[in-house]
Amino acid sequence: MCKKCWFTVFVLFAVLSGVAYKFIYQGNTVEGSDGRTAVVLNAAEKDLLLTEMRTFLTVVQQITTAVTKEDMQLLADSARSVGGVAQAAVPASLSAKLPLEFKRLGFDTHSQFDMVAMDAEQLGDPQHSLKQLSNLMKNCLACHATYRVQLEETK
Repeated sequence: MCKKCWFTVFVLFAVLSGVAYKFIYQGNTVEGSDGRTAVVLNAAEKDLLLTEMRTFLTVVQQITTAVTKEDMQLLADSARSVGGVAQAAVPASLSAKLPLEFKRLGFDTHSQFDMVAMDAEQLGDPQHSLKQLSNLMKNCLACHATYRVQLEETK
């Protein structure tokens, strides 16, 4: 009886490990034709992800405008709008399809936007914020150099 229990535990552990690897580490990916990793999403998920990226770009533009005007409140408000609060809008079904490193870059990007907002309010130094933004943009470049989005094939 105990051998059957251990065997069942082992099988369940192996299955759960495989599922965890697929949905936490690897995500729903294939090798892209351009050498990047293609994240395979349905149309709604792709639209949501690309909308988030366009929002990042809009906020980057708002931050650079705020720096030129030395408007630290606009800078902080803009950065905070895509900080950790924005992560809650990503559904778990989409998150499960994203590879771990993609998620790490995303979480770090949201976190860095929060830091830009906090420092803008506390330090009030536009040049410091600009340096932070320059560093944050490395995440954008790394992500776009490594990943692309590919639509799921419909059956």
